[in-house]
Amino acid sequence: MASADTGSGRPAGLDDVPRQLVATRGLGDRIFRFQLTATGTAVLAIMAAVGLFLLIRAAQALRVTGLSFLTTSEWQPDVHHFGIAAVLTGTVLIALVAVTLSLPLALGTALFISDVAPRPLRRTLIALVDLMAAVPSVVYGLWGLFFLQTRVIGLSRWLSDWFGWIPLFKVDGTQPGQPLASASVYTASTFVAGIVVALMVAPIQCSVMREVFTQAPVGEREGAYALGATRWGVIRSVVLPFGRGGLIGGTMLGLGRALGETIAVYLIISPVFTIQPHILQTGSNSVSSLIALHYGDASGFGMSALMAAGLALFVLTLVVNFTASSIVARSRSGAQSEA
Repeated sequence: MASADTGSGRPAGLDDVPRQLVATRGLGDRIFRFQLTATGTAVLAIMAAVGLFLLIRAAQALRVTGLSFLTTSEWQPDVHHFGIAAVLTGTVLIALVAVTLSLPLALGTALFISDVAPRPLRRTLIALVDLMAAVPSVVYGLWGLFFLQTRVIGLSRWLSDWFGWIPLFKVDGTQPGQPLASASVYTASTFVAGIVVALMVAPIQCSVMREVFTQAPVGEREGAYALGATRWGVIRSVVLPFGRGGLIGGTMLGLGRALGETIAVYLIISPVFTIQPHILQTGSNSVSSLIALHYGDASGFGMSALMAAGLALFVLTLVVNFTASSIVARSRSGAQSEA
């Protein structure tokens, strides 16, 4: 029995059912997808294993101290009186000084390479920046210890004289306008360590920023030039808004590196176990330097205390990196890179 025509060219009685489209992946796509999944899973598994290892090794010390581990400044694990309040404060201050100094340096270099430098010069500049990132940290530490430290005393003294009313720049035992005050109060400070770490993290920040800045849409660049924008206008209205994700990501990546820097900081600072917020004054400390200083002579319980300090640094670094990832994912360049 023939079905009647409904006038739309389709036989009556047939429902409109959407056709399902099934994408068939080739063998190469399936292998590539499996490799990416396996690699990502392996990275997460290794990170979880590191955190679990630190937690197990630190359990003995954490059971003894409890929450006082975060509020105690002294480090005497053999008498069960220790904490990371002082070293954690020093770690954060050194990292903040480093990022404050490295951010404008890395941003300016990245913008110069991506938008200002002639094309033949860009490869040379990129190679030089990458070469700076490959220099071992001990070389930076020795340079800061024997070359930079004595040459930055004048700047530290000037900052202390003119901005000493700010607690961050205050130096105990000195008065403004005393040029004959001992120079030793300005050495081995958070400021000197921060400068050295800044030079270490700036190449990493610059590489991330430059890579994102170069991906700014060409059409938007040309449209801005066509409307009469200057080179700075294009950078301000096109490159920087597009590269916000790379700017934040590079900054946070440098901050994470600065938080965990060990050898360079260990060579420069004079370790103290009190909360010392004056960045120009001699004496500072960091979690990584604490571990390097006491690892060789630590007892069984002392080793557990050092593992607890490492666990705190591990968690702090994860918080910084995950915060940066969430911010970058919401930016335009972050969404572009994920697509």
